[in-house]
Amino acid sequence: MATANKNLSEYDKATIPNASNFRFGIVVSEWNDTITEGLYKGAYDALIDNGVEAQNIIRWDVPGSFELIYGCKKMQEQMVNAVIAIGSVIQGETKHFDFVCEGVTQGIKDLNVLHETPVIFCVLTDNNMQQSIERSGGIHGNKGTEAAIAAIKMAKLRQDH
Repeated sequence: MATANKNLSEYDKATIPNASNFRFGIVVSEWNDTITEGLYKGAYDALIDNGVEAQNIIRWDVPGSFELIYGCKKMQEQMVNAVIAIGSVIQGETKHFDFVCEGVTQGIKDLNVLHETPVIFCVLTDNNMQQSIERSGGIHGNKGTEAAIAAIKMAKLRQDH
């Protein structure tokens, strides 16, 4: 969880594995696209900053966060070293928020258990739009950046083990 003194975009580049030979898939929800586009930019920029060639970043869009599960499953078949699932679910007045958040969380967990290609969870589950803005390039930095760094580390773990 982000706090006022934690910037999600900060990382020590010296501690990040060489990512120049890796390929990454990024599956992006179209729902709450102002937020998901910010998350995508953070992830993309961090991958590029760490040596990933632009042609080794594959982006697919899906309608909403619930569809991330299928999109990531299919992306795992694309010879990528890791997948980043980008979505945004914002609390509303109904239980829909709870069902979507639980389903997406469990679905991505299941992909990690069942398949060899790691899937990084970059789905914001915030109480309001302001919290999402703050975590997708706002005052708390960008959770997309953090997800890209996790993807690089997991791709390296997969390669080494």
